Amino acid sequence: MKTRMVRKEIDLQNLPPLTDKQRVRLNALAKMQDTEIDYSDIPPLDDAFWKNAVRNPFYKPVKQVTTVRVDSDVLLWLKSRGKGYQTRINAILREAMLQAMQRHEGEPVNAKSAS
Repeated sequence: MKTRMVRKEIDLQNLPPLTDKQRVRLNALAKMQDTEIDYSDIPPLDDAFWKNAVRNPFYKPVKQVTTVRVDSDVLLWLKSRGKGYQTRINAILREAMLQAMQRHEGEPVNAKSAS
């Protein structure tokens, strides 16, 4: 028996409106505690699932302009290594951030306090 594949594209910028039934279902889910939601149809993600996982190779963090006061000898050292000293500063800070997050089990970053 031949099966026919149907391809459908969805425009995420122009989604159809939710039906009344969908709204009721979503409102009911929003009011539930996570422990009350039935996840039995979703298999748990074990270590085997994450074994070959990779970060999104296309991820590019949004840069933000800021002013940082740095000791003159530190800045001289960063600049002495050639072009790209700001990129090096960012890499050093990112490594420190990731290590701190690992020590504190990935404490969430409060976006409001970061600005």
